[in-house]
Amino acid sequence: MIQQTVIQQVIDAQRRRMQRQGTGLQRELLPALPDIRTHALIISGIRRCGKSTLLLQLLKCDKQHTLYLNFDDPRLFGFELADFQLLDHIIAGSKSDVLFLDEIQVIPHWELYVRQKLDEGFKIVITGSNASLLSRELGTKLTGRHITKELFPFSYREFLSFKSLPPDVHSWQKYMDTGGFPEYVKTKNTDILTALFQDILNRDIVVRHGIRDVRALKRLAVFLVSNVGNLVTASKLQQPLGIKIATMLEYFSYLEDTYLVSFMPKFSYSAKAQSVNPRKVYVIDPGIIKIASISFTKDYGHSLENMIYWHLRQSGKEIYYFNENGCECDFVVMENGKIEQLVQVCYELTPENREREQRGLQGAMDFFHCDKGLIITYNQKDAYIQNGKQIDVLPAYGYTLTP
Repeated sequence: MIQQTVIQQVIDAQRRRMQRQGTGLQRELLPALPDIRTHALIISGIRRCGKSTLLLQLLKCDKQHTLYLNFDDPRLFGFELADFQLLDHIIAGSKSDVLFLDEIQVIPHWELYVRQKLDEGFKIVITGSNASLLSRELGTKLTGRHITKELFPFSYREFLSFKSLPPDVHSWQKYMDTGGFPEYVKTKNTDILTALFQDILNRDIVVRHGIRDVRALKRLAVFLVSNVGNLVTASKLQQPLGIKIATMLEYFSYLEDTYLVSFMPKFSYSAKAQSVNPRKVYVIDPGIIKIASISFTKDYGHSLENMIYWHLRQSGKEIYYFNENGCECDFVVMENGKIEQLVQVCYELTPENREREQRGLQGAMDFFHCDKGLIITYNQKDAYIQNGKQIDVLPAYGYTLTP
């Protein structure tokens, strides 16, 4: 049980801190956030990607009476459903009609309270760093009453704005080296990323899910971070990592829920085939790869592929890899069941690899009956017709400038 005076102290302290904090770079997501009262607005994303700053930017745009509360505060440990009654007294006293609730998913049965406040006519904005916890409760208690948006670390466009850099291969290289976590981009202090990685594993997974074999979880996390762009299955990792398949699958889910990694399925018209085929693993940010990977050699091709994956991931489209009849294509991008793009990623097209890269893309184009395909490279640009179909070659920095 939390005392009302403690909740008020936390709200006052957080308000003062936010008033001192600058609004920072306006995030590209901000104009896309709807201004509604009939639905809760949910903003989810990995820790330290800027969700609280986005709330501050939204708060600055909102001239109504607003109450902000971040539940991920040590003084609120032990907050229970009954304690929301105390919060109601504070809200009534403040005459707030807009509620910004940060990291509310740490409170059991939070969705019941949110539903109540929606019914009372409040405008509600919620943030959280665990996709599954948010979606599960939203699906059961707030069906049809929520709109979800995802926030990621800085995109390349945001990185350019933040660093006042022009779009070219040099700024792209800096982006590949630095990544997009705002605080790290600003300070270059790797301790920030190390602490973030540990917080995700310890606070978001070990504590929240009661993990006993912490070392096994960390071995798996480091393995995945070290194998960006590779195919992974629980069965093949069982023996080398010493983790049972059922436990491995749970860990996969927990790691993906935190946005640390993402697993991309193989394209298939069969949902069952998609579920049983190996998936490609991608890591949220190159900064995390830098501080957590144990790979001794830099794989520039997979690093570039990782960057392109997250650019596509932010678009909200369906993304798959293609592998049929010996032809492999890195990304099949779909929306509403229709093909939008076929994308092959190659760090550098050379006489030695050009035929292989073209064959993989051409195979996907034939399979999907597409007349156009893309090859994304580090810094090459070209265009040509092959077998009556157009293939464009674009540098990554040019491709990622488009939404």
